[in-house]
Amino acid sequence: MRLNAIVHAPEGAEQKPPLVIAHGLFGSARNWGGVAKRLAYGRRVIALDMRNHGDSPWSDDQSYDGMAEDLDEALALHGGGEADLLGHSMGGKAAMIAALTRRPAGLRRLVIADIAPVGYAHSNLAYVEAMMAVDLGALTRRSEVEPQIAEAVPERSLRAFLLHSLASGPDGLRWKLNLPALRDFMSGMVGFPEVDGTWPGETLFLRGGVSDYADDAGLAAARPLFPAMEVETLAGAGHWLHAEQPEAFAAAVAAFLDR
Repeated sequence: MRLNAIVHAPEGAEQKPPLVIAHGLFGSARNWGGVAKRLAYGRRVIALDMRNHGDSPWSDDQSYDGMAEDLDEALALHGGGEADLLGHSMGGKAAMIAALTRRPAGLRRLVIADIAPVGYAHSNLAYVEAMMAVDLGALTRRSEVEPQIAEAVPERSLRAFLLHSLASGPDGLRWKLNLPALRDFMSGMVGFPEVDGTWPGETLFLRGGVSDYADDAGLAAARPLFPAMEVETLAGAGHWLHAEQPEAFAAAVAAFLDR
């Protein structure tokens, strides 16, 4: 599946391998604009809309195998023979599966942002169900949607994030998320598939200091799969470390990719 992409291209010659970015659940390429611009010095940065998100095609399949296949295709399309890959949360798991099972040709370095190759106890199913329950045909403005999901999504910042995936057009409001597919594959997305392979390439696990998504136990599970891995922690950052500390996040990624 060919994913929609927003390409941030530097002025002048490209001196470094391009970087492909895979966002997390409910995200989009647009969410990564600030970080992508910070990293687009001497390299192209390609922010993707993952399947069933943003302006990418929809599919009934939201498995990590399917997403990994998409990333393999995107690296071949945008990599030009050699590329780096950064994935956050859901996108990080998809990036790990792509590296471990598909071994994309030309994949040079891997950055995994605040996620580990393990299953988690939480679920975002309530958010999906809240969005599906909104009768968009009876509404005309995004502001009318927010109070209808407030009970299921009490955090105002999270509601604002979800509403970024609400589009307004001649036919009214519509979600740019394939909510039925996300609902049907939610248990698989919070889990992690069983894999036998390893990826020997240089890998950075970049985690938030106040997040529990990439704790020591999760990173211990990653070491047999990524024997060349290293860990860096952004003090004071949570799971959305790229949004909370964009300068520090971009600096850490650039230092790893540029050395």
